Amino acid sequence: MTAALSVRDASKNYGGLRALAGLHLTVEPGEIHAIVGLNGAGKTTAMKAVVGHTALDAGIVHLFGVRAADAGAAEYSRLGFVIDHPFGYPELTVRDNIVLAGRLHGLTRDRARGAADRWIERLALDRWAAARARELSLGNRQRLGFACVAAHEPGLLILDEPTNALDPAGVLLLRDALVAAAARGAGVLVSSHHLDEVSRIAARITVIHAGRVVGTLEPGQMDLERRFFEVVRQWDVEHADDRAPATGGRQ
Repeated sequence: MTAALSVRDASKNYGGLRALAGLHLTVEPGEIHAIVGLNGAGKTTAMKAVVGHTALDAGIVHLFGVRAADAGAAEYSRLGFVIDHPFGYPELTVRDNIVLAGRLHGLTRDRARGAADRWIERLALDRWAAARARELSLGNRQRLGFACVAAHEPGLLILDEPTNALDPAGVLLLRDALVAAAARGAGVLVSSHHLDEVSRIAARITVIHAGRVVGTLEPGQMDLERRFFEVVRQWDVEHADDRAPATGGRQ
């Protein structure tokens, strides 16, 4: 089966800072793959490279078996992502934002309206359906952003810290939505600092540190936070010389 996402030997430098250093990553159809790491580990940079928001210095990304450099509308229309900030035009209502997002991803007007109805109900946004996005709380903007990228039922979801600002009810609704997406065959790549949360839904948990994969965690194992820090600390001790700053480029 062709992977929904494949990243091979991805490298990226920002001046003297090495953000990615030979990163390898895959997401299979129907799989929830969580990536975890300290701030600055390279998680967001990797996601931005996958969706084309930043160019790699080296490495190859494949989307649904097609090299990203050669991918077109057929591939990118199957992608949904929230990185940095949730999507939402501030002057449009919640419902209109979701309809527009569906239309931009190729849904007919009727299908987009139906998708908006379903996601408003699924994410408990009924009370705010007619509210403008700028009027929403941060947590509800996060819910809206997810609804917008999920409305067209993408084959690959990429979500950077999706539970940020969500209350417990929102976390539960998002978790159920991600599990449902994987159940219909979508690949899901999610980054998070909340190890206990991702362990409930992820099939794989990959530890990223210093721009590369340094280990894995077993979903459901006891004391994930302690195990995470052990993996990171062990890599730091064994690869102290590898942490030297990148050379060349802008200073």
